[in-house]
Amino acid sequence: MSNHCDVAIIGAGPAGFLAATRAAQRGLQTLLLEKNRKPAVKILMSGGTRCNLTQATDRRGIVEAFGRQGKFLHSALAALGPDELVALFEAEGVPTKVEPTGKVFPVSDRAVDVAAALRRMLERSGAVLRLESAVTKIDRDDQQFVIHTHQGEIQADSVILTTGGQSYPDCGTTGDGYAWAKQFGHKIIPPRPALVPLSSDERWVQELSGVTLPDVEVRIVDGERANEKPLAVRRGSFLFTHFGLSGPAVMDVSRAITARPGATSWQAVCDFLPAIGEEKFLALLAAAKKPTVGALVGEWLPRRLVEALFSQAGLPTDQRLAELSKRARTKLFGALKRMPIAIRGSQGFKKAEVTAGGVDLREVDSRTMQSKLCPNLYFAGEILDLDGPIGGYNFQAAFSTGWLAGEMIGVGGNDQ
Repeated sequence: MSNHCDVAIIGAGPAGFLAATRAAQRGLQTLLLEKNRKPAVKILMSGGTRCNLTQATDRRGIVEAFGRQGKFLHSALAALGPDELVALFEAEGVPTKVEPTGKVFPVSDRAVDVAAALRRMLERSGAVLRLESAVTKIDRDDQQFVIHTHQGEIQADSVILTTGGQSYPDCGTTGDGYAWAKQFGHKIIPPRPALVPLSSDERWVQELSGVTLPDVEVRIVDGERANEKPLAVRRGSFLFTHFGLSGPAVMDVSRAITARPGATSWQAVCDFLPAIGEEKFLALLAAAKKPTVGALVGEWLPRRLVEALFSQAGLPTDQRLAELSKRARTKLFGALKRMPIAIRGSQGFKKAEVTAGGVDLREVDSRTMQSKLCPNLYFAGEILDLDGPIGGYNFQAAFSTGWLAGEMIGVGGNDQ
């Protein structure tokens, strides 16, 4: 390929791969630039190196999961929904499976298989991938873009920015695209970590490192306004760590904390028995055959957690059930169902799975992914102000917006 192309795509992640593949399939001379030595680095490490491709739901389910941002995805999901995405990979020799949480993984549990399939699709389309091609500058020259890289200049009729956000910066996602978007007039919603573990200085929490629970409800509240409505609520699996809290339930509520980095009184109020209400709890206490309260609760929760919660409540685990006072029952219920854990903050971009914030969606045409401010400039993936819950939603948004950008670039002369 010469140093001129129809389409230059910057960033070889999920959005970049599908944007390049689709553009090249349509006959456009397409160049995909990646600054790393190998592409799809974030895909390779995602889902514990298993790669959660998408969620087993329909288009509406994806839209609803993104909340107020979801409506932006209608056209992208119409172009490539969850079923079509799964079919795309299965046709490429990557069979998938659905786990009980609805997460869709390759049957092999190997993210490397997903990356290899993307590479095969790209090569077959005719697009060219250039690795170790860090972009240092983008200029606009008349009707063309001039892209400056360490390997020289590239002229392109159109550009798609798929540089990602700032999460997992070790993957190369260091927010490069924001400066280029601003250069062409775009507003950047301040980026912040999302889907990120939370930090707590409480010693008893840190001492439980490694304890996991399959079902905990986590509510994020401002400790100074504890009586107000929780800012975020999520129920799911939960993990104690040496630095605080993690797991899907925790990471899904983390964006409430990163949205207000100056707040100092955050609490994660944990319900460790969300399937047991107060009435059922009292009935279980009354009907229990176990001699002590600790033995009973030990049937529901890990021993280390039981001991810690009883200690926090000021109750002995060997308290006999028959001698449990009404006041002690109330304290026990509070410890199991409304345990506040002071939160210092998040683990930051270094441990965040996605970035909240990015290119303002109001300045991007959701029907094409084209900039409303700069003709022939497109955006796709995590660079956009789009962040959804854990479970494959964010990869789906990246794949879909990338596919739509590749589908629409060059259509109708890119008239605004």
